Amino acid sequence: MTAQELYGQILRKQSFLCVGLDSDIKKLPEHLLSAPNPLFSFNRAIIDATAAYAVAYKPNVAFYEALGASGWAQLEQTVQYIRQHYPELFIIADAKRGDVGNTSRLYAEAFFSTMNVDAVTLSPYMGRDAVQPFLDYSGKWAVLLALTSNPSSTDFETLPLAGGQKLYETVLEKSAGWGTVDNTMYVVGATQAAMLAGIRKIIPHHFLLVPGVGAQGGSLQEVVKYGRNEQVGLLVNSSREIIFADNGHHFAQAAAEKAREIQKIMSYELDFRQSTC
Repeated sequence: MTAQELYGQILRKQSFLCVGLDSDIKKLPEHLLSAPNPLFSFNRAIIDATAAYAVAYKPNVAFYEALGASGWAQLEQTVQYIRQHYPELFIIADAKRGDVGNTSRLYAEAFFSTMNVDAVTLSPYMGRDAVQPFLDYSGKWAVLLALTSNPSSTDFETLPLAGGQKLYETVLEKSAGWGTVDNTMYVVGATQAAMLAGIRKIIPHHFLLVPGVGAQGGSLQEVVKYGRNEQVGLLVNSSREIIFADNGHHFAQAAAEKAREIQKIMSYELDFRQSTC
């Protein structure tokens, strides 16, 4: 999927919502726990309920890996289900990989060839050779951590360097030349929304994956204000606020209502953007 194709999906749905499938087995509705594949059963219901309002899904791999082979199998089932029933949707494996070249090649093969996701989140801090194997796959995306929303991101990401730039700014500037706007996007936490304007000066045309809206306290309106570009350029992720909106038999209906609520706000923001640009 190219950036233009992703933008087309955003316009068609009037949404730039990415639903995070952080499917914690400890938070699943109790009636699903007796199912043979509870994570997949939960995900399938969430996907069916929210697909009309989302352009992307982002399973966080940790919640599946923690269950061993069964969890990994249910992650594969989830990806296959989206591919079969909603092939237009963008799938991001939130795996945060990043290793030496030969290992990265195998990680890229695992996620792009074996599992067939569209994108993988990566740490760029080992340099280009840790990211390049992912960029070598045509039609696939590397999603690089840039400015994250966790409290200790300031330990390294915002450290000033000798030339005056902060570390994350140098990472953005350097890594933007590794790939293109059609295979590279960046993670910027919603709680860092005020810093998005500066980030847009460095990478004006790349897509940004923005987690942290909702349960983590990020403001969707602020993200749009500072982070949008001429083709929206945003995938805003919401996880817990949607998928755990209810913990009973009506969990899917509650997820749909929350996703629709967010999509309506996004639709307004898109209308506003188009009327002022």
